[in-house]
Amino acid sequence: MSEEIKNTETSTEEKLDFKRILPIFVIVLIDLMGLTIIIPLLPLYAVSFGANPAMIGLLGATYPIMQFLGAPVLGRLSDRYGRKPILVISQIGTFIGFIMLGLANGLLMLFLSRLIDGISGANIATAQAAITDSTTEKTRTQGLGLIGAAFGLGFIIGPIIAFVALAISDNNYALPAFIAAAFSLGSILLTAFWFKETLPEEQRGEESDRPRFSFRSLLQALAHPAVGLLLFLMFAQQLAFGGFEQLLALFTLTNLGINASGNAIIFVFVGVIVVAVQGGFIGRWSRRFGDRRLVYAGLALLAVGLVLLAFTPPRAVPWYSEAELAEELSGERQVLVETPPAQDLGIELPDESQRGWLGLAWILLAMVPIAIGGGVLQPTINSLITKRVEPEEVGGMLGISVSFLSAANAVAPLIGGALFQAIGPRAPFFFGGILMALLLLLALWRLGAGREETVRPGLARRRGH
Repeated sequence: MSEEIKNTETSTEEKLDFKRILPIFVIVLIDLMGLTIIIPLLPLYAVSFGANPAMIGLLGATYPIMQFLGAPVLGRLSDRYGRKPILVISQIGTFIGFIMLGLANGLLMLFLSRLIDGISGANIATAQAAITDSTTEKTRTQGLGLIGAAFGLGFIIGPIIAFVALAISDNNYALPAFIAAAFSLGSILLTAFWFKETLPEEQRGEESDRPRFSFRSLLQALAHPAVGLLLFLMFAQQLAFGGFEQLLALFTLTNLGINASGNAIIFVFVGVIVVAVQGGFIGRWSRRFGDRRLVYAGLALLAVGLVLLAFTPPRAVPWYSEAELAEELSGERQVLVETPPAQDLGIELPDESQRGWLGLAWILLAMVPIAIGGGVLQPTINSLITKRVEPEEVGGMLGISVSFLSAANAVAPLIGGALFQAIGPRAPFFFGGILMALLLLLALWRLGAGREETVRPGLARRRGH
């Protein structure tokens, strides 16, 4: 009988408790839908208030910089006071940020809205901590993987909602921001009334054995013989891919005359490819070719795609009207909020005399290798990191990997916006593609076979690896 009980307990430990995880998954999904609703239109919203590309890059960097600074603090507060109160507080900050975005009547309000949302951007980190509380070691990877699934769904559903909102409101940029606020309010209510605290009172306030974040720890990780290069690749590839995400809408506006609605559809197209890669193909590719070769392929695809994007023919879409787009961006159609028309948009719109399908077809073609390469690189690099360090180092190294990713997300729009402003719209993508090509050469030269390839799996298990 005792053996049966033991087997039952073992079976329970190996199965994820979906009832316990479901509220966290739904809350994260709703939060992310709010965020992804505004991503396709934020650069164009800034243009409507006269922002130039460098200013738009700074706006794009505001959220990740404040999240990078604020999330560790809120994470420690959640260890002391519990997950639920910190999650609610951070969601209230996000809600206020979206309301301010919808009410914005100038660039200052836009920056303040992103600053407040970034400071309170512990939603995901606290949700990950709640999942860690709610899983065993054997089910933790599966539980945390649901966060990735929520990201994927959010990046498809959010832009679709943005497209519909803009279509029914005659391209009123304030409406999607208010819809994002409504989703944020929904997540607050769900957290308050559905989510159950996952960190018991007796476990709060305990000092963690893990070292606190420091820049010294990042430098030490870069010097790690097994994974230092992988961490560098994680940072550098996100410089290119993060810049692409932040500046794509501005590029399509200035080269193809595509407005916020059109950009929302392009983001859906990219999101579907990324979800297909991460949700289905990447596992099969990893088993067939190995993670190291997938890193090579991801870098090569991203290099080709970004260079292709940089050489997009300057052909406005067939339905483009310079007067109508200028009117949309000037704020003259804002009906929910009275905003003064922007006399100087800060950017140049494309020539109406050169219209056709070539530019749009070209850019959609370029999206395919970019989306596949970007979808492959991050999970594959992290997978290699976990396989090349000792088991007790995995958590710490993945945390450092996230730090490098966050730092790149903060730096990428600053560099991209400056290049866009100083050299031209194609410069961020061209230099991003060249950077990926150089990283590919570096990886081919220095990223050799690790123990995941040189040690047989059965032998590795017997050795405790």
